[in-house]
Amino acid sequence: MKRIYLLLAINLIIFSSCTNVSEEDLIVEIPQPVLTTYTDDIKTIIDNNCVGCHADPPVNGAPISLTTFSEVQNAITNNNLIDRISRQAGEAGAMPFGGPRLPQNLIDLIQKWKDDGLLEE
Repeated sequence: MKRIYLLLAINLIIFSSCTNVSEEDLIVEIPQPVLTTYTDDIKTIIDNNCVGCHADPPVNGAPISLTTFSEVQNAITNNNLIDRISRQAGEAGAMPFGGPRLPQNLIDLIQKWKDDGLLEE
């Protein structure tokens, strides 16, 4: 019988010692997804991999310039840029022309930028 009272007393002490100092201790913050933007994420990819030919004016037979936000945005929405960079090297219409295919993580980032709404900043 003494054991039961002892166990009850220990349980009472343990459970009563759990308190919260403030409401903020109980709030779990869910991180917001980071949006991909042209300025922070995409411009560097385009500058390093595309502007060699897609300059202003375009060279080496490139049909369009990709030096500004609006030009890249237009290439994504109207000129199937994601399709072109997603093709395997050597496949007809693959970009970059004559070069190695972009790493998949960069293609995925450009797709995420499109999915996020083609934000500039």
